[in-house]
This record gives sequence, structure tokens and C-alpha cells, in this order.
Amino acid sequence: MGSDGELTQYLACDVQLQFTGPTAAVNNRWAADVLRALADRFEIDELDEGHHEVTDRVGKPVGFIYVDYSEGEEL
Repeated sequence: MGSDGELTQYLACDVQLQFTGPTAAVNNRWAADVLRALADRFEIDELDEGHHEVTDRVGKPVGFIYVDYSEGEEL
């Protein structure tokens, strides 16, 4: 428990992305774009617990994210 007696909040997430592109640099840029979009979704509390399909900016599926929110005593 935290010093004030409250339980500690935990977030675990697993991300699996797959890109096929002309060069490694292009794939890296696409991955970075998708990861920034996921970060934005976290910041506005848009990702509920569970599995979610991940798409690129044109809506093409590129992978999945699993989000697990939990609470417990501090490790």
C-alpha cells in the first residue's frame, strides 16, 4: 500500500505491431506514428482493459494492444 494506505495502481500493456514496407526507415517511421497515436489514446483514457486492434492513420490493421489495469500493494 502507498504511504497513505491506498492501493498502488498498475498498468501492464503488451503491444504487437507488424509493418511491411520498402525500407527499415519507412517501417520505423510508421511504427513511431502508430505508437504516438497509442500514447494519445492513453492520455485521454480511451483504452479500456482488454485487447484492442491497432490501426495506422489510414485505418489499416497493423497489430494489437492488450491493456491490463489493476491495483494492489506496492512491490
